[in-house]
Amino acid sequence: MDATMAALTGEGGPLALGTIERFGQTLPIIAAAPPTLPAYFAHYAQQHAGTEFLIAGDERLTYADVYGRAQKVADALVSGFGVKKGDRIGIAARNSPSWIIIYMGVLIAGGVATLLNGWWQAEELQAGVDDVGCSLVFADPPRCRRLAALPNLSAPVVEFDDLQPIDAALAPILDRGTGNATMPEIGPDDHATILFTSGSTGQSKGALSTHRQVTQGVFNYLGSALMMLAIGAQDGTAPSDLQPSTLLNVPLFHVTAEVPVFLQSFAIGRKLVLMPKWDAEEAMRLIEKEKITYFVGVPLMSFEMLNHPNRHKYDLSSVADIAAGGAPRPVEHVKRIDQEMEGKPLIGYGLTETNGIGTGNWRTNYLAKPNSAGRPSLPLVDLAILDDAGKPVPQGERGEISIRSVANFQEYWGKPEATAAAFTADGYFRTGDIGYLDEDGYLFIVDRKKDIIIRGGENISCQEVEDALYQHPDVAEAAVFGLPDEKYGEVPGAVVHLRKVGAVAIEDLWAFLAQHIAAFKVPQRIWLADDPLPRLGTEKIDKVSLRTKYRELAKLDEVEI
Repeated sequence: MDATMAALTGEGGPLALGTIERFGQTLPIIAAAPPTLPAYFAHYAQQHAGTEFLIAGDERLTYADVYGRAQKVADALVSGFGVKKGDRIGIAARNSPSWIIIYMGVLIAGGVATLLNGWWQAEELQAGVDDVGCSLVFADPPRCRRLAALPNLSAPVVEFDDLQPIDAALAPILDRGTGNATMPEIGPDDHATILFTSGSTGQSKGALSTHRQVTQGVFNYLGSALMMLAIGAQDGTAPSDLQPSTLLNVPLFHVTAEVPVFLQSFAIGRKLVLMPKWDAEEAMRLIEKEKITYFVGVPLMSFEMLNHPNRHKYDLSSVADIAAGGAPRPVEHVKRIDQEMEGKPLIGYGLTETNGIGTGNWRTNYLAKPNSAGRPSLPLVDLAILDDAGKPVPQGERGEISIRSVANFQEYWGKPEATAAAFTADGYFRTGDIGYLDEDGYLFIVDRKKDIIIRGGENISCQEVEDALYQHPDVAEAAVFGLPDEKYGEVPGAVVHLRKVGAVAIEDLWAFLAQHIAAFKVPQRIWLADDPLPRLGTEKIDKVSLRTKYRELAKLDEVEI
């Protein structure tokens, strides 16, 4: 792997490296990467013009189809909506060809594609829009209904019906265009995207990236793909002559779908087959029908296909790799994928703030170390295990996993203190995850420093859920923590002490939370404690002892069931 990557990135190689300065450090950069996303779209849409790109139900669009419509959206944004360079333009919608074309149009028009979480409830959507100062929001009908309930939303909302054929869906936007708008000049340091990330401090933060940061992240993924292709050719296991293709089964407002799935597809001429809703059997049907060559999703997805009683009815042999991200796979799942499915297991580790890049564990290497997230992803990622002072710990010792690369995000929008706290002085992004490197340089993630829960790849801030509980007038104290779960990895649990015993039922708390936070954040288990919650000497609630106690109670409940 190292020798192959060295050949790809060396002088005269397709991914030859240059350098750039940031944080007073000289960082590697892939010189061949287009400087901006509009340049990236234009180059590869022309190269793959007649190739199928987006498949959604009966609708099949080529790269030329998609790019041509994105240019028209950009014209309408500038000439009809008055979008200026640097304006934050929100997209609040489920996955669809319309979503992708609007995203591209926003970037071509010089706007900042602001990816609002489609699962958010009205209050969460308003917080995101207001936090980054969106000047306009495009939303599908379900999100429009949520936004319509907000009396003081700071941005106008334009509805597009993503269930209609593409031209009908885009008509409310395209009808505003004049066809003669002048696109602004965009440079690599201009703002490109904002994705929202749930950390330990409650409300989601908008992570801003420049065009260079996103395109370099994309090309780092491309480097991994080219490396594995080259190794396959050397081993005599080169892929078939099928068009590269994958299911788009994770939400585009998350970095996994945005960068390695959607954006990387341009460079390799990959076909994206959209799934409006995850269903394991439908996924297998589409794999067989569309000859899918690459599968990626949260670990739960491949686990459900692996265990599906009808798996034997579908031909899944076109899939060469079965990748996962967002959460670790249990070791037994890794082994079973290798033994029972033709595709080989992969896993990646990255974050919104790193534009998705971090580490990767591949095929036989993954089987050899199935509980490892893999090695740092070459050629751009520099990974270090640091202590609280930002100093490297000895090899094999635990510390905070920290990532430095040219693809790291620029800042949390409007939060300079949070941005400063996220980086070391020499440019490492502090992930909030605890891990160690073994003697071969493989990363093992063992804990989290941040107070978050990862439910099936979705990050949940414990504080945010606690804040929602405290909005209920009968809640005096609340503690939220993760409970182990075979399906999702972990799910939220909560212990609540009421102002008056019996003042409200658990069912009432669930109903209350469902009005204020996204469904995936609502605790699966809520316990009512008659006594005040235990506290530490600092007067903070002792969440460690509560988590230990109630995890054991949850296990006992499962045994009784």
